[in-house]
Amino acid sequence: MPQSNNRIGPELVHFPGGPGSELPTRWVGFGLALFVLVVLAFTSSYVVQPGTRGIMVTLGKTAPGFLSEGFGFKPPFITNIVNVNVRQQTQTVSAACFSSDLQQVAIDLRVLYRVPEKSVVEIYKQFAGDPFDSLIAPRVQEALKETTASLTAEQIVKSREEIKQKALAAARAKIGTILRVEDIVMRDIQLSSELERAIEAKMVAEQQAAQARFTQMQTQVEAETAVISARGQADAITVRGEALKLNPAFLRLKLVERWNGKSPLVVPVDKHSSGASLLLPLGESPTP
Repeated sequence: MPQSNNRIGPELVHFPGGPGSELPTRWVGFGLALFVLVVLAFTSSYVVQPGTRGIMVTLGKTAPGFLSEGFGFKPPFITNIVNVNVRQQTQTVSAACFSSDLQQVAIDLRVLYRVPEKSVVEIYKQFAGDPFDSLIAPRVQEALKETTASLTAEQIVKSREEIKQKALAAARAKIGTILRVEDIVMRDIQLSSELERAIEAKMVAEQQAAQARFTQMQTQVEAETAVISARGQADAITVRGEALKLNPAFLRLKLVERWNGKSPLVVPVDKHSSGASLLLPLGESPTP
């Protein structure tokens, strides 16, 4: 009687490798299904990181709104989420400028900027999410060159804060409201070595001249003060002398007031005369 090939139980899949390499078909199917579920879960979810906003791009088309921070779901495979930074960022810029006296000045500065939420989608469409090299740096360089063109090299060195404020206002006007330039910080101003020495020598000479002018003014004020003081003392003596001349009794009264109470000294006026003068001892009154 021929033997039947029918088997009761799960069909086995044979893999090369000898004994123990056979797995039930149902377990293979379960593994494939689990793998597909994991892939779907991974590709259909997204996370927008803190300090960023998400841009949903589906088959090359950008959604009109942005996604806030946090976890969410999206269509798998065909949709991508791009994060755009909305925190304050800092980048460096260098600009080769010319002064009004045709001196070349190299300026290094830091630019602090921020992408407003309302501009997130537009920034991504126009600049792929990074507008610094395409928008901010060129506008800041233009603003800086325009500002320094009206100043001499010496004024540029001495007027950092003024240049910063004017360049910042000009850069904001050029960029518009799509981005917010918070501030610019001038790090370094580089001149040619010859120009640096010339400016330094001029500044030293100006400081010495200012010190000399101050010393001269101080001496003049002191001299005028001494003249005024001497004139006041002379006037006081003149007034006092005139008063005593007009009222000699006043002098005698002052002498009596300062007499210390001791016996006066009798002094002859002249050896050929019988007259005498009284000398009153002056000083503190004797204690009783």
